[in-house]
Amino acid sequence: MPTPFFNARAACAVAALAALAACSSTPKPQKYQQEMFDTGVSQFARNFNASADDACEAARRTLLNQGYVTNVPRPNSIDATKDFQQDGDKHTQVEFHVVCVPGEETSDTSIVYANAVQNGFAVKKSDTSATVGLSIIGSISMPIRSNSDEMVKVSTETIQSDKFYDRFFEFVERYLKTVMQKANRVPAAAISSTAIPGTPPAVAPASQAAAAAAAAVAASAPIPALADQVKAPVGLQPPAAPATAASATSPTTP
Repeated sequence: MPTPFFNARAACAVAALAALAACSSTPKPQKYQQEMFDTGVSQFARNFNASADDACEAARRTLLNQGYVTNVPRPNSIDATKDFQQDGDKHTQVEFHVVCVPGEETSDTSIVYANAVQNGFAVKKSDTSATVGLSIIGSISMPIRSNSDEMVKVSTETIQSDKFYDRFFEFVERYLKTVMQKANRVPAAAISSTAIPGTPPAVAPASQAAAAAAAAVAASAPIPALADQVKAPVGLQPPAAPATAASATSPTTP
């Protein structure tokens, strides 16, 4: 007859086995299930008081300054890579992607999105076997190591470090405050105008206003008198009409 102590031990063993089975059957959550997509501050984006073109140019210079190799540039986007050799059999490559878009507040602001992916590579050694045939003992297979070693990608992961992106964005801000502002500043002596031969000279705004005022005065002047009311000049007076016969000869008195 089983004792109460034996029953308690059996119940504990069954509960432990059930808990172990439940733990082993529960799968681990995937990485993508941890994505929250919240509206808070993101380490992958930063706002700048500059246009999208200037921000992308500053980001390109920042990556070039740190030894990254940029690919063919595209409008408002940059792709760059940098290689790291940890040891003889392991290799790491960082792929950097930058996208610049106009800001949401004014036309002179922009948002820069940065994303870095770390790829891990390892050397894969391939072995080949050669068969040697002998008439006495038959064929023998001997493994011979070939020289066809190659790098195989073994891992890929997006860099999540806040300090990594903070250093990148701080360098972009430094370029925008120094290099890009000097590049956009045009000296006054560089702006000049040259008249094209055969074209009338440009009229200054003041001369245009004076010409418009003169035209208005001429339009408001009174209409000249008719031709018979206009006095001829002094030297061009017409001769006086000759006197009639009655007025030229006085009557005789008998």
